Amino acid sequence: MTQEAAIKIWVDGSDDALDTANKLYNSKKYHHALFFLHLALEKILKTLYISMKDEAPPYIHNLKQISELAGLELNDTEVDQLDQISEFNVSARYEEHKYKIYKKATKEYTDEWMKIGMNFYELFKQKI
Repeated sequence: MTQEAAIKIWVDGSDDALDTANKLYNSKKYHHALFFLHLALEKILKTLYISMKDEAPPYIHNLKQISELAGLELNDTEVDQLDQISEFNVSARYEEHKYKIYKKATKEYTDEWMKIGMNFYELFKQKI
């Protein structure tokens, strides 16, 4: 597969995950929206990795690690934010964590993280 074809597949997947996050948010399924926000960011970061390295992305889900492997320079606040968003992935997959994020994922909390995630999404997509 060419780099261009791989990038298209990953961008399409990230756009779809972001669309799903927004639909879940609009349906007030906030904890699920946060999971799909993470997924969208993971996929757009892996797209960026492909565009910079011209190789398959790593089989990891931690956004901070993917950004480091892609060679992105992020400030401490951005790193902390990516670490927090990565928790949405873990929280959605394991029942003992799912309840914690479910209780935390109020509309206000989700509004804040959706905004932060969208800012990252646009930033990463521009760098492709």
